[in-house]
Amino acid sequence: MFNETADITYWIAFSAGLLSFFSPCVLPLIPSFITYITGISFGELKQDHPSSKIRWQVASHSLAFILGFSVIFISLGAIAGLASASIRTFMEEGLIWLQRGGGIMVFLFGIHMTGLFHFGVLLGDKRVTVHNKPSGYIGSFVVGLAFAAGWTPCIGPILGAILALAAGTSNDTTRSIALLSVYSAGLGIPFLISGLLFHSFLNFFNRFKKHIRLIEIITGALMIVVGILLFFNLFSDLSSYLYMIIPVG
Repeated sequence: MFNETADITYWIAFSAGLLSFFSPCVLPLIPSFITYITGISFGELKQDHPSSKIRWQVASHSLAFILGFSVIFISLGAIAGLASASIRTFMEEGLIWLQRGGGIMVFLFGIHMTGLFHFGVLLGDKRVTVHNKPSGYIGSFVVGLAFAAGWTPCIGPILGAILALAAGTSNDTTRSIALLSVYSAGLGIPFLISGLLFHSFLNFFNRFKKHIRLIEIITGALMIVVGILLFFNLFSDLSSYLYMIIPVG
């Protein structure tokens, strides 16, 4: 069973995945990504009641795409966990400084997201694109790999914050991998739902897009709070307080 601190970090990771999906660099591209990886025309996807064949094609290719970016993110989580474990081996007493460094990094990512100050290192767009998508599920998987390799001003800081959280709070590599798996689920689940309910997603997006900047600011503010909690090692205290006020079965 996960300890209390682990529980809250998993919720943070899942929420970060959701916020990555709704970021200005991802949400507007969802219709293009879905049509690209599935090979289904925009008109067919817009139907109120698409055929079961179309739904299966969307679901299967979306899962291959999600698996692609999950492999990259989870691998990064494993690296963060291994680095953290190595530091623990040689520098057990100085571990608190690793956590504080992660807290500072998350805090700065939050400042960047809110727009209060922009750090040049976070502004570069190194997105990898696949101009000629290979056919079939392998092609969708490759596009997922390329999507994850894109370091954009939106998803980059959020992902970096989760990696810092993994390195700063994880006791082992397995938990770091689990943390990035949960992040990938937070990003992948709404993508899958958007493909299966494409018509409804377009209606939602047309209403939601004017609030994207507000979501970005809220995300940055939350990252600032997480950075402070990580720096001062307050996750355990916060978890204990939440367990006191929220009934748990």
